[in-house]
Amino acid sequence: MREQLQNLLDMRVQQCVSHKNGKNKCAKIEKKKETLLKRGAEIVKAKARGKIISSKEANDIMKVIYEVHFQYLTKQKDTFFLEEEIEQRIADFYKGVLVEDHEINPFETKKTFEPEEKFLQFDQVDNSERLSYQYDRLKAVQYAERWWNDYNPAYKKFEVDCTNFISQCLYSGGAPMTGFPNRSNGWWMRNNNWSYSWTVANSLRLYLSRAKTGLRAKEVKSPDLLLLGDVICYDFQGDGRFDHNTIVTGKDVNGMPLVNAHTYNCRMRYWAYEDSTAYTPKIKYKFYSIVDDR
Repeated sequence: MREQLQNLLDMRVQQCVSHKNGKNKCAKIEKKKETLLKRGAEIVKAKARGKIISSKEANDIMKVIYEVHFQYLTKQKDTFFLEEEIEQRIADFYKGVLVEDHEINPFETKKTFEPEEKFLQFDQVDNSERLSYQYDRLKAVQYAERWWNDYNPAYKKFEVDCTNFISQCLYSGGAPMTGFPNRSNGWWMRNNNWSYSWTVANSLRLYLSRAKTGLRAKEVKSPDLLLLGDVICYDFQGDGRFDHNTIVTGKDVNGMPLVNAHTYNCRMRYWAYEDSTAYTPKIKYKFYSIVDDR
């Protein structure tokens, strides 16, 4: 079984690096190539390695959930970038023969509880709390690079971990926690408890748009105005409730953001997510630049 899975990965890697001037058999890789082409970039080299997460056999059918770590060396003009993604997939084998293999969309199968907006309060803080801060963008980016594909044991891990990860990055950059212990108030994680804004994508988006004390941000109109350590929020369905957050960790040669994220773990990924299975034509974005008290 492991040999068959490795053969599957080898085939996918070959699809990444072949047929540069035409269609290949992998829709995901073809979509990535198309989005790169729009930016004047191309995949120079790609490789992947897989790890079986779980397997279950019944009636001659083996169902395997596995993880693929993709690495894409891309070239844009004279500059090279290394983009990485972790993709979860599920494969069905019938009597040892692969019959189906597809990606698991983490934003479709994993949901988080979110309170109604009217219950969220972002500016009720204790006078003893530290409110002023200077945001160290380098430290936030360093944290995002260290933990993009791992989980800091100092924090609780969530199945939908994107916002928890971004909050950790912001805190590492010096943003102060406020509002404890009211989960609907402020932005904090402490003693195995946390605010909604720390862990829920749409709640963090609302917090960044409204908070006037502690961690604060200003919305900018376009992604090229963002700096390293800033935040992008994603509403994949365009229904007004945002599903995902990323942190800016780099810029391409056109000055557009490259981001790191959890849930669909990735690093140095182009900000627009057009090659994601979660992407829809209705997608909406919010761009937040972190402000401090300098």
